[in-house]
Amino acid sequence: MIMLTIILNILLPPLSVFLKHGLGVTFLISLLLTALGWVPGVIHAFIVNGTR
Repeated sequence: MIMLTIILNILLPPLSVFLKHGLGVTFLISLLLTALGWVPGVIHAFIVNGTR
């Protein structure tokens, strides 16, 4: 499961945040950051998924 989360964090950051935390503010922030630039979305996904 950890390897899948890492791969999703890199390829599809909003999907990995959604699978771990569901729909909510965290998912919307991840979606916005990924839309603004892929790298901020990836960084946010790693931070959010790494803390829980």
